[in-house]
Formats: sequence, structure tokens, C-alpha cells
Amino acid sequence: MLVHAHPDDESIGTGITMAKYVAEGAGVTLVTCTLGEEGEVLVPDLVHLGAEEEDRLGPHRITELHNAMAALGVTDYVRLGGDYRFRDSGMKWEGHLAVPRDALRDGIFWTTDLLTSANELVPLIRDRKPQVLVTYDEVGAYGHPDHIQAHRVAMYAYLLAGVPTYRPDLGEPWTVRRVLWTANSETRMREGIRALRAAGDTTTWEGVDPDVAGSLPMTVPDESIVAEVRGPEYVDRKIAALRAYPTQIAQDSWFFTATETIEDFWAAEHFRLAAGEPFPDSDKWADDLFVGL
Repeated sequence: MLVHAHPDDESIGTGITMAKYVAEGAGVTLVTCTLGEEGEVLVPDLVHLGAEEEDRLGPHRITELHNAMAALGVTDYVRLGGDYRFRDSGMKWEGHLAVPRDALRDGIFWTTDLLTSANELVPLIRDRKPQVLVTYDEVGAYGHPDHIQAHRVAMYAYLLAGVPTYRPDLGEPWTVRRVLWTANSETRMREGIRALRAAGDTTTWEGVDPDVAGSLPMTVPDESIVAEVRGPEYVDRKIAALRAYPTQIAQDSWFFTATETIEDFWAAEHFRLAAGEPFPDSDKWADDLFVGL
């Protein structure tokens, strides 16, 4: 089970993982917490759908989500609490990190009571009975308030779902055996930015020098990573899923040009262990999220 904030997040961060395990016959459930109503619209003919105009981007992004899941082969995908239950909170940029906006709408995911949100995920966990739960780290990878809230909801629901006496009306208790946080390898990011610069791309990650010591934004040290899901044979599916989101990802974006510049750029996804059973061999990255379970 994967818990993501908006349609497109799942394909960007875990598209290879989802496609691989679907192809191998594992049960894959995607839980999307909001419809991404506050997202910027990159298709000129669809700008009118945006939150500041007709505010109809949410329904359109459901269609994009359907197309992306078809590309990845995922058939079990739901919205937390149902469509329109929690609204996208929006964000603003401060450098390379996202932060909450100064003015917030009512009813957004970021400000919703944590227990209220977690109680929508608990019955899904108890019903699907996943062995592995995947979500973001405590900073939501890059600070987006909805990513942080998705992390909090997933971690709280993971605990509550396993308590035998907690809300029996939400299903039989289920303890997820392993909880993972998505991660961006610092080493891999440095290699990627170097390759982009060598190819003449000076705008992607503008201002970030991969050769300067210190941590890169949106990355974690390699030693904190415990697993790498590699699937070069699924890159085409991931790219197709990304292209299913034209309102959010420009068709000439580095998301697509990177595959031409950097061999196997999208072929691997990385994870940190957050809770549950450790991987059997801690001296190297595991290549299977289920190993040892």
C-alpha cells in the first residue's frame, strides 16, 4: 500500500515500484489523499480549470490519475475518504523547498484533524492487509504541507490499525509488517545533476552545484537508504504514467529529457525503513521490499 498526497506524486516517486510489483503479481493499493485542486495548470487550454477560476481541476486530475494507473497496470487505487473529502492545501516555494501558503482555504488536508484523517486510512489498511506500507518522510521529501500531512496520517493510521481495541467498527486489526519512506539518493542526485550540466542543461536545479560539499535539497545520505527497487524494463511505463499528467508535468520537462541524457535515470527508486521488520542483510541495499517477510 502506498499513501501519496496528490495525483502524479505516485508516478514520480514510486512508478517503477508500482509497475514492478503489479507485473510480479503482488497486490498494489494506491491511496491518494487529495485531488490536487491547487496545482498549477500547465496546459494553456485548461487554465480555466484552475482553483482561481472555475476550480474544476480536481475532476480533471482524476481522469489523469485513471490514465496513469492504466499505464502502470494498477487497478486498486482510491482517494482517502472518497473523492473531494480532503482538499489540496497548496504551497509556495522558498528556495528549493515548499512551505504552506500565507492564506489557507478552509477544509484543506494540511489543517484537518489528524485523527479524522487517520480514521479514513485505518479501514483501508485493515481491509487490504498490506505487508508493506510506503509513504513520505517527516518533511514530505521537499516540504509540501500535503506530503507532510500524508506522512503523519500514514504513520498514525499504521499504529491505530494494529490496536485490537481501537475502533472495531473499522475492521479487524491488522499490523503492517514493514513501513518505508520514499527517499532520493544524494549520490544519485549528484550524478544526475552533473550529467544534466554536461548535456548543457543549466536551468534544472538552477543554483545547485553537485560538486559542492554538503547535503543537496530533497535528498538523503545514501547510508540512510535500506532498499532500492530497480526496474529498467518498467521505465517506459513510468514515463507513460508521467505523460498522463499534462496539466502538472510539461511535455518538454526534464522529467522526460533526463531519460535521454542519463542512462537509467528513472530505473531505480529508493526507500528508508521507518518501522516494522528490518531487512535481513543490513550491509547492502535490499532489492525487494518484501524480502524477509
